[in-house]
Amino acid sequence: MSGETAKAMAAFQSSRRYVLAFLIGIICILLIFGSSLQGDSMHELIEAYGLALILIGIGGRLWSILYIGGRKSAELVSTGPYSVTRNPLYFFSTIAAAGVGAQTGSIVISLLAGLFCAGAFYFVALREERYLRATLGAPYLAYVQRVPRFVPSPWLFRDQEEVTFRPRVFNRTLVDGLAFFASIPFFELVEKGRDLGMIPVLFHFY
Repeated sequence: MSGETAKAMAAFQSSRRYVLAFLIGIICILLIFGSSLQGDSMHELIEAYGLALILIGIGGRLWSILYIGGRKSAELVSTGPYSVTRNPLYFFSTIAAAGVGAQTGSIVISLLAGLFCAGAFYFVALREERYLRATLGAPYLAYVQRVPRFVPSPWLFRDQEEVTFRPRVFNRTLVDGLAFFASIPFFELVEKGRDLGMIPVLFHFY
């Protein structure tokens, strides 16, 4: 990767974090002031389904980082989760985002949160691919032809005998992933606030 390309990639990744933080902020505002119309039993069931999605999302992100380990822009990784989708970190983050949305007890909000994040990550992935094509060349072009951009194709899975990873990158991903769990007590507090009349409900979802 040339110096200019590396700087451009680093600048884009930095701006990407701000954009995603802004998008997440908008989602949170919508989730706070939107309420589920589901009954108590269905509400609890949807929350449990959301917890399962969060666990899958965090586990998938950790699985992915074991293979990529901060080397995304430096070399082609095409085994493990990267053998079935070119962007497993984004895919599993979307799964976790849907789980966060489900903590409101609403299927609609869960789906909207997942679709919203999937759309944002889709455009991020398109931008990143330009750099990866220029950096990694023909092997990456062949990889693009073989492996889907976002939705995994499990039958393409292939693995390797061993992988090396960077503990610092893994630990950072773990901490980032655990932040998804913060949605559980957060939305419990939001529900209490609604019950006490402290937080207004501006719209309802099923």
